[in-house]
Amino acid sequence: MSAAVTLPQETAARPVPLRQPLLLHVFPTFAVGGAQVRFCAIANRFGPRWRHAVVSLDGRADSTARLTADVPLEIVPSPSAKGSGLRGAARIGALLREMRPDALVTSNWGSMDWVMARLLAPGIPHIHTEDGFGPEESAGQIPRRVLARRLLLRRSTVVLPSETLLRSATGIWRLPTRRLHHIPNGLDLRRFRPDGPAILPPVPGEGPLIGTVAALRAEKNIALLLRAAALLLREGTSLRLAVIGEGEERPALEALARELGIGGSVLFTGAIPDPAAAYRALDVFALSSTTEQMPFSILEAMATGLPIASTDVGDVRTMLAPPNRAHLSPARGTEAELAAALRPLLGDAALRERLGAANRARAEDCYDEETMFQAYASLLDPGG
Repeated sequence: MSAAVTLPQETAARPVPLRQPLLLHVFPTFAVGGAQVRFCAIANRFGPRWRHAVVSLDGRADSTARLTADVPLEIVPSPSAKGSGLRGAARIGALLREMRPDALVTSNWGSMDWVMARLLAPGIPHIHTEDGFGPEESAGQIPRRVLARRLLLRRSTVVLPSETLLRSATGIWRLPTRRLHHIPNGLDLRRFRPDGPAILPPVPGEGPLIGTVAALRAEKNIALLLRAAALLLREGTSLRLAVIGEGEERPALEALARELGIGGSVLFTGAIPDPAAAYRALDVFALSSTTEQMPFSILEAMATGLPIASTDVGDVRTMLAPPNRAHLSPARGTEAELAAALRPLLGDAALRERLGAANRARAEDCYDEETMFQAYASLLDPGG
């Protein structure tokens, strides 16, 4: 159904042209997130092969710190910030005609105005990456957005990291299968590995250390994890919890931890720029999201050799090693259900070790990032 994702290895060895192609990327935000981390990894892998111009629609540019010095990058102010509707589309169209990028690369629903404005600058190849849905679509897709995707993406190249999204693109958005490319996310397995330094600020309390790594947004549902931890602590299970990440939900989550009486067992670390060493300090990884597709945090935990308790969202079930799939709770379940997924992992160190080893082996077999790099390169190169 989907296009092939592997290429001959000689693709990576092409000489850099005298004038590198210009790729114009549009992100709803260039703060750190899954799509941004993937973009930076691809850009770093190929260095000066392409010139990159990035539009961050909310003005955030945190992810630029992840790019190496040999990646040509320009941050371009968004003309749509000066107006919306037809006037905003006209400004975007004018910018596209002025820049004439070799490809326009848009990300997720938040960039759909640019997809529409591209009609005012015909002839520019378009690649759209769709990584999932925000909290407003966690319970179901919004009909007007379904219609917009169906109409505006029919002649675009559409990249989908998850099988769940691929089914949406074919069955709900009704996009032509020849336009769809299923490219699973990949990971640097040398960086995320079980051996190496384990670095994390001291977490108060006693017992195995549960950790989650997430932007603290509503759809990550960290409140569910806090309530599950509180339930386990009340029943006498020893545990500690590290919430690694930053976001607008943090003050409310810290207040909830105090309200639940678990502040003495929880640490909010804030954002950690390189979390690889932090994963190695954990005993169990937990994901409590109400919506995901193919979360990088699950891949990172798998590669680190961690057992995982998670809500059954997106592709998580198929990503995990089969023995670990018993530790999933319903996508929109209760704290008791997530606690039930966590409980056996907290009480059995040998089980944690077995599941962690199985997850590492599956990451090695299925999610090496070089396959992902070559698949994206085939699309981003002119004429790809």
